[in-house]
Amino acid sequence: MPTDCNPRSSSIAVPSTEGIKYAGSKRRLLPHIVQMTSGLRVKTALDAFSGTTRVAQAFAQMGLDTTANDIAPWSRVFATCYLLSTKPDSYYQPLLDKLNALPGRHGWFSAHYGSDDPAGKHPFRLKNTMRLDAIRDKIDAWPLPEEDKSVLLVSLMLALDAVDNTLGHFASYLSGWSARSQRDLHLRLPRRFPLRSQNVVLQTDALQAVRQFHDLVYLDPPYGSNNRKMPPSRVRYAAYYHFWKTLVLNDHPTLFGRANRREDSRDNASSSPFEDFRTDDAGQSVALKALKQLIAQTQARYILLSYSSGGRATKDELYNIIYSSGRLLEAREIDYTQNVMHAMRRTNEWGINPTAAHREYLFLIEK
Repeated sequence: MPTDCNPRSSSIAVPSTEGIKYAGSKRRLLPHIVQMTSGLRVKTALDAFSGTTRVAQAFAQMGLDTTANDIAPWSRVFATCYLLSTKPDSYYQPLLDKLNALPGRHGWFSAHYGSDDPAGKHPFRLKNTMRLDAIRDKIDAWPLPEEDKSVLLVSLMLALDAVDNTLGHFASYLSGWSARSQRDLHLRLPRRFPLRSQNVVLQTDALQAVRQFHDLVYLDPPYGSNNRKMPPSRVRYAAYYHFWKTLVLNDHPTLFGRANRREDSRDNASSSPFEDFRTDDAGQSVALKALKQLIAQTQARYILLSYSSGGRATKDELYNIIYSSGRLLEAREIDYTQNVMHAMRRTNEWGINPTAAHREYLFLIEK
């Protein structure tokens, strides 16, 4: 596999973005994404699996009319904050000051996600979930439009992410308390940027979103896992990030399990074909078929596809899909040191060899 074909300048400035800890974050890939796309003659872009929207944020700052799409309601909140909200910081700071001044109270989030148990094993200290309970209900009490509410919710998510006791997800929690969990919850302004483009926020299935033409489409589908012994819930974003969904909806759902996951994050719910371990009756991988379908029906001049060495598809399978869908303009392979979440094993840990190199692949395709 080529490491770099037709490389572009490495001196191109990479836009500043922000987000929460996220297994699918493309923060470290952004320099490559910007380098590979900055020379293209494009005006519109779609980030079809936008997650915390770092790529969509970068595209918008590059002046592209950007559409951010993700099925997760918390991703929509991020996209609305960074791509649609236009009021100045001076409008939001007094609201954040009022929220920061609220006394904490013991409510639903404290009952399920807060603790002062010395053993830890909860995502937050009780003092911070009590602040969360007061702040979250006050945000809903204010008659705010979606853009304004989204800015406040992103501020709250960033603040919680800075004081959590997790490995970056909410499928299990640390034993003992992390140093950051000792801090006090404090809301700050999200680092938004001047909007120079006409942006759109969607919350729909990616297979539907890609049918609307864009000059450039970035595809970062869930990778699943090539470890067949891993429980399905361990590689589903609905299970990883159930807490953020509950936070933005504030719907007090029925919970289950030691991690207090939402009922709609069970293994038989919230499924995606891209995360599916199964093979169909013909012996073909469901996830691989979904990826092939996604690329085939994407309406675009250019597709930028990212994929991981830990995913269900092999490099040869990826190349076969790419060559059947268009012309490969550039391919990059980026090596990363495994982070702690990838290095966990089954049950309390994940099932990937912690000494193995973790690679991300980027493919620029002309359709």
